[in-house]
Amino acid sequence: MIRVALADDHEIVRHGIKMVLEDDPEIQVIWEASDGQEAVEKMDSNTPDVLVVDIRMPLMTGLEVTRQLKKNNQEVKIIVLTMHDDSEYIVKALEYGADGYLLKDTNKAEFNKAVHMVNNGQKYFSGDISTTIVDFYRNGGPRPGNGPEPSGSNSEDYQLTKRERQILKLIYEGVSNKDVAETLGKSVRTIETHRFNIMKKLEVNNITELLKKVEREGLDKML
Repeated sequence: MIRVALADDHEIVRHGIKMVLEDDPEIQVIWEASDGQEAVEKMDSNTPDVLVVDIRMPLMTGLEVTRQLKKNNQEVKIIVLTMHDDSEYIVKALEYGADGYLLKDTNKAEFNKAVHMVNNGQKYFSGDISTTIVDFYRNGGPRPGNGPEPSGSNSEDYQLTKRERQILKLIYEGVSNKDVAETLGKSVRTIETHRFNIMKKLEVNNITELLKKVEREGLDKML
């Protein structure tokens, strides 16, 4: 039996992930955490075979959880499960020692396969993620350690990732979610999640406010 723990700040998401995993008779979810700090604390008293973490969580991000846990114990096995396919996040996850990186639109078969492989001491990165890693370095991207750290704070560029800037540019140009998804080869759901994160970072409530802020602050120049 593979003992798995889940860390995600959305209860309904955790419930869905648990159902998917426990459909496999060889996997059991032993506990859940709603933020990064809670996950670290529970790991001290009840260490699972595999920890599945989201990136954006209160108090401590999934990447921070990965870094801290791996620093204390390299044997801890961690899979990052997220909607973020930005190369900066992926490279950070690699740098901090993540054993796997999957997107939340991954199908059940691949998810369970990843858990089994990581539990057996192997690494697992889905095909799209592996391609992103190769392309990132081939195109001269920074080596691990030089990418931005995801956080809840804003700076002049509002901590937008490369992918978020790319999507914001398309939104600013009037491209629909469906067309953005087709252009980038992603699902509409993934694009909607990115758009929600962009609006949250820019502290706006709708597309009209978003476009006005882009024009008012000259953000279009950084896209």
